[in-house]
Amino acid sequence: MTAGSIKNAYLSKSGLARLIDHTLLKPEATPDDIVELCGQAKEYGFASVCVHSCYVATAFKALAGSPVAVCAVVGFPLGANDPSVKALEATLSVRAGASEVDVVMNAGLFLGGQREQVQEDLEGVVRAARRENPGTVIKVILETCLLTDGEKIEACRLAVSAGASFVKTSTGFGKSGATVQDVALLRRTVGPGVGVKASGGIRDLGTARDMVAAGANRLGTSSGVIIINQID
Repeated sequence: MTAGSIKNAYLSKSGLARLIDHTLLKPEATPDDIVELCGQAKEYGFASVCVHSCYVATAFKALAGSPVAVCAVVGFPLGANDPSVKALEATLSVRAGASEVDVVMNAGLFLGGQREQVQEDLEGVVRAARRENPGTVIKVILETCLLTDGEKIEACRLAVSAGASFVKTSTGFGKSGATVQDVALLRRTVGPGVGVKASGGIRDLGTARDMVAAGANRLGTSSGVIIINQID
């Protein structure tokens, strides 16, 4: 769903559901939990399920015949893996059935001034994923709680230059998650042609709607069922 079409869509159950990446990234998540997640995603019509790479094949099998996508996280949650490891994880995830990849930017290198290395790292993931499937949606997680506004703008531009389809606020494992202000800043920076995913701390309908109103056209949350059931 494009940024330009979200203002009205989020008001309905089905419209909001189509913006949600139904997420389960807890370390204790079991294969049965992933199958349950996929069942909920099919029932509610969520955009995708977002899972660790080890569960991509499980999710892909559980979602067979449905329009719900499988989204794999790569380099999660720190983004500090060797670039070759992140690229391989992306390759194997797409090969196993993921059509979307959420990759964590290396914030330490970025804050250390090694911006060229950060971009090359992201480009490696983009190349690896799209070599398997040219249509792979790539979302770059910036971990905005670690960045100044100026750094968020620069990180957005770097991610887009690397080939990102979306910029994403947070892993949900940082010191804070998405804010309306950050979502609005990311949207102003990337414009209408690139997606903005708000993630981290979105647990109720009011927060979800605020993020969409600020410019998000994808929401990462483990509370999708709760949020949709709050719509009258």
